Amino acid sequence: MESRVSVTVERFPLANEFRIARGSKREAVVVVAELQSQGHKGRGECVPYGRYGETIESVCATIESLSTELENGLDRHALQQRLPAGAARNALDCALWDLEAKLSGTPVSAHVCSHFPRPIETAFTISLDQPGIMAAAARAADRHILKVKMGTKDDVERIRAVHAAARGARLILDANEGWDADCLSPHILEASRGGAVLIEQPLPAGKDDILAKMPHPVPLCADESVHTTADLEGLLGRYDFVNLKLDKTGGLTEAVKMMRRARELGFGIMIGCMVGTSLSMAPASLLAQEADIVDLDGPLLLAKDRQHGIHYTHSMMSPPSPELWG
Repeated sequence: MESRVSVTVERFPLANEFRIARGSKREAVVVVAELQSQGHKGRGECVPYGRYGETIESVCATIESLSTELENGLDRHALQQRLPAGAARNALDCALWDLEAKLSGTPVSAHVCSHFPRPIETAFTISLDQPGIMAAAARAADRHILKVKMGTKDDVERIRAVHAAARGARLILDANEGWDADCLSPHILEASRGGAVLIEQPLPAGKDDILAKMPHPVPLCADESVHTTADLEGLLGRYDFVNLKLDKTGGLTEAVKMMRRARELGFGIMIGCMVGTSLSMAPASLLAQEADIVDLDGPLLLAKDRQHGIHYTHSMMSPPSPELWG
């Protein structure tokens, strides 16, 4: 399948400032790869992430470097060998899936899902802030599942404040690698008392061996510690869940394989996202059909989503329309 590629950078203001342990942002900056073939277009969106050594410029350059190979018929399977996992491969992989669906008339869901896609509930994110501000945000959100950003050496008051305000919502605490061995146990115990159902990436990737020796009454989920299928076996005994994000796996092709292997190894599955538009959420939403926890609220954090975006009713997200993707 010969394809012509174009790359654009798009910016979407956020409804509110978004803060995690590593910093804050006021806009989502995304890279979109568009492939054209036989009068059809396929699109894929990615979010370059500095934590993984990516920049907007490097991702755009990587995508553009494959233009000749794409024009000569580079397909999804060959792409896995040509690029490492990451944002650039994600944009191209998802664009190729979208283009294949449009050329064949068969939706991507027919290849990925075991049933017809249905609406699913996503978590809603509460940014890192002072305890009182986070509590007010949790109360105002009024959601069934809240993903609460943590990541300081003293998050006990934040956990207590959000738990008291959350009206019985299921809480996912995301430390974004911000805790250490000294504060880990007090935070896990407070999370248990506060009714948390999951703690995400409490320690820095590569410095989480201690988790294999520490009892934890709340399940732990790997995020920064897991990118592709090859990482999974090394997490056994340390984590109970893995967070699959297409910008880490390098696209839907690897994510499908990774999800299958994670199930075989006994991991629970969380499908997550960077802060992007509905075009980023669309392929991930197909994986989410069979996940244990879904965190695809990126568009809910934007001041305005892109055209033909995914429809959200509170936290229930509908399957993507063909006009958007897939």
